[in-house]
Amino acid sequence: MYATKNIEQGDKRSFYRELADQLQGLLQGERDAVANAANLSALVFELVADLNWAGFYFLRSENELVLGPFQGRVACVRIAVGKGVCGTAVAEARSVLVPDVHEFPGHIACDAASRSELVIPLVKDGGIVGVLDLDSPTPHRFDAEDQVGFEALAAIYVAASAL
Repeated sequence: MYATKNIEQGDKRSFYRELADQLQGLLQGERDAVANAANLSALVFELVADLNWAGFYFLRSENELVLGPFQGRVACVRIAVGKGVCGTAVAEARSVLVPDVHEFPGHIACDAASRSELVIPLVKDGGIVGVLDLDSPTPHRFDAEDQVGFEALAAIYVAASAL
C-alpha cells in the first residue's frame, strides 16, 4: 500500500523534488496510463496547495482533447486543439502559464472559480499525447518554478505509462 507524505511547502525546488520522488514511488511498476493519470491527479490535488482542479486531457484525434482522470469539480469533456489554454498548449507544443485566465483570449471556463492555470503538454516520442492541467482559484498562483516542477512530474508520468 502506498501512503503520501506531507511535504514542507516553503522552498519550491525542494517541494517539487520530493513530490517527484513520491510520484516515482507511486507509479513504480505500473504501466497503465489511466491508473497512473488518476494517481498523479490525486497526489497533486492532495499535496499541492491552492488548487481547485488537477487532471488530464488526452489527444484522441489530431483536432481534439478528451477529458481524462482528474480531481476537482466536473469539467469540460472535449476541447478543440487551438482553443482555450489546453488547446493552445497542444497547438503551440509548449507549456502555457496563465496568471489570470480573465486576460487569456478564448479561455474556456469549465469552472468559474478558476483564476489562474498551468498546462503542461505530455510529450511521447516527439509527439503530444495530451496535457496535464492545473487550475487555481487564486490569480497569479503559478510561476516559473511551478512550471518547471510540473514539467518534471509530467515527464515522470509519460516515462512510466504505456501511452
